[in-house]
Amino acid sequence: MRRHHLLPALAIGVGVSLITFALVAGPIDPPGGPVASTNKTLAEVEPRIAINATNTPGDADSLYKITAPGSYYLPANLAGVVGKHGIEIAASGVTLDLNGFDLVGIPGMGAFDGVSVSVDSLRDIAVLNGSVRNWGDGGVDLGFLSRGCRVVGILASGNSGTGITTSISATVSNCTSSFNGQRGIRASNGSTISRCAVESNTGAGIEVNHGCTISDCSAYFNTGPGVLTGIGCTVIDSSFYQNASHGLQLGEGGAATRCTAYINGGRGLSAGNSCTVGGCTASFNGGAGIVGATSVAISDCMTQNNGDSGIIAGVGSTVSDCSSLLNANIGIEVNLGGTVAACSAKSNALHGIEASSSCIIRGNTCTLNGTAGIGAGISVFGTDTRIEHNNCTGADYGILASLGGNIITGNTCSANSLHNWNLSINNFYGPIVDRTGVSTPAVLGAAAAGTLNTADPHANFSY
Repeated sequence: MRRHHLLPALAIGVGVSLITFALVAGPIDPPGGPVASTNKTLAEVEPRIAINATNTPGDADSLYKITAPGSYYLPANLAGVVGKHGIEIAASGVTLDLNGFDLVGIPGMGAFDGVSVSVDSLRDIAVLNGSVRNWGDGGVDLGFLSRGCRVVGILASGNSGTGITTSISATVSNCTSSFNGQRGIRASNGSTISRCAVESNTGAGIEVNHGCTISDCSAYFNTGPGVLTGIGCTVIDSSFYQNASHGLQLGEGGAATRCTAYINGGRGLSAGNSCTVGGCTASFNGGAGIVGATSVAISDCMTQNNGDSGIIAGVGSTVSDCSSLLNANIGIEVNLGGTVAACSAKSNALHGIEASSSCIIRGNTCTLNGTAGIGAGISVFGTDTRIEHNNCTGADYGILASLGGNIITGNTCSANSLHNWNLSINNFYGPIVDRTGVSTPAVLGAAAAGTLNTADPHANFSY
């Protein structure tokens, strides 16, 4: 019975809705008469200054020239002419928005920039959002003595000089710089470069002075290093691929974290004195994977298939928790006073780990080294080194000490083809216990007798 009342009720509801709509809806036709003014000036509608011959007239060496602080925008593409910069900036406090347009140079125009700062020591200049290509010198050149400048969203390509040059304490972000005749991006002291890509530049992909930070960047196929830094710089989460020189060349006192270097012509990562390198990967580079100078800390890194050694660390350096395999020379090299701890060295052409004098080689695993020559799991060619608690298997020698005066305790060696131990005279070692070929019973239960055949805590074992 209720179903019979549904349709009348629905009809009534629709009718009420239509009446309500009719009551609240306004007139469809606009009122007669002229359209009233909004009372807004052009400056209020577009509160910036257009780059044109009236607002920013050029001079003898520029198409357009900005001589006063303010916010400027490019209203159309701009083509270069012989003997002139595209846009010249001669005042501090300028923001130039290219507005997505293209500044393009022409052949034979001479050494002139797309965007150029012509006065030393200017401050607070920003260039944003556009492409700058094929200029006779730099793409965007903000002057190397300016301060506090910003370059965002610029595509710089095919320029004869450096794609993007910035100043002291500059910020460069979300830019691409490629096929330029010099560097991709150049910045001075205290600058930050982030989320940028540099490709096929003649020279370094990114080059910075001292105290800079580079993050989330990629450098590909540049003829110099992918990234080249001065003193005290930090490089984070960046990749260096197929550059003709080193992937990353890090200056003294710097840090590289979570970076990747692959198929570069020189070293994967090269670090100056007192640097830290952590969580990095270096593979298939023409030179060594990671090279550190004096007092370098290298940790949690992986090196593989490099054309020289996997890791080379200089005097007083530390290498820890690293993996180095299939390299064309030595897995890990450490120099005077160095430490190698908790690392893995596998299937390298010569030694797994090589150390000189006064080193500590502790808790490492060295397996199947000597694939292209006579190699040891661990080789020490100096004196006063501690070799302790390492496991060395499957090489020509397990542990090789070419000179005397070293301490060798708690190590284990197995299945090395020539000898498990090759120790010269006057070394000092715990007893070497041969357990090779010894049969031991299975264990199932809560206790069993020991099978090491010694209670000496400093014993070394062949097994």
